[in-house]
Amino acid sequence: MNQHMIRNLSTLVALRNTEVERLQTEMAEKTSLRERYQKNLERLTGLYTNSGASGNLPLALAGNCGDYKQAVMQMADNHRLDLHMHEADMAVAQQALNAAWVKREVLDKVLNKQQKAVRQQHDAKERKQHDELATQLWFRGQK
Repeated sequence: MNQHMIRNLSTLVALRNTEVERLQTEMAEKTSLRERYQKNLERLTGLYTNSGASGNLPLALAGNCGDYKQAVMQMADNHRLDLHMHEADMAVAQQALNAAWVKREVLDKVLNKQQKAVRQQHDAKERKQHDELATQLWFRGQK
C-alpha cells in the first residue's frame, strides 16, 4: 500500500515538475518578448525625436514631416499599450508559475514524509528481526 502511494506521489511530483518547467519556459519567452517591445519603443522614440524640427522646412515638407512624426508617435503609443497588456499577461503567468511551484513543493514534502515513514517502518522491522535473532542466539547459548 505504501509503495503504491509513494509511486503515485512520485508521479504527481514529476507531473508538477513538468508543469513548472513549462511555465518557466513560457515566462522566459514572455520576458524576451517584453524586451523586444522595449527595444522597439526606444527605436520608435528615436525615430520621431531625431527627425528634426519641421518648422524650418518648406510648407509641403513641414506637413510631411509633421505627419510622419504623428504617425510614428501614434505607433509608439500603440506599442506602449501592447507592452502594458503584455506585462499584465506576464503578471498573471507569474502567479500561475508561483502557484504551480507551491503545489509541487507541497507534494514533494508529502512524498518525502511518506518515504521517511516507509524507511522508519522498514528500519523498525529490521531491528525487530535482529533483536529476535539475537534473542534466539542468546537462548541457544544458555542451553
